[in-house]
Amino acid sequence: MKKKLFGNNIKPSCKYCELGKSIGDDKIQCSKFGVTKSYDSCKKFVYSPLKRIPKKEIQLANSDVNKIDF
Repeated sequence: MKKKLFGNNIKPSCKYCELGKSIGDDKIQCSKFGVTKSYDSCKKFVYSPLKRIPKKEIQLANSDVNKIDF
């Protein structure tokens, strides 16, 4: 099995689908099924890695730790 860009265990979701376009906070305009929720999915799901938004980095409480050279 070929390893995908962000791993093989990505759950299908309309917000990552090639067929959907975001139209609001939690709504997706699907070319096959119309308006759906972003967490829905269907059998026509096609993963698009460009629609994935990476998680933000965690900021440490102590800023001196960030300045340490390793």
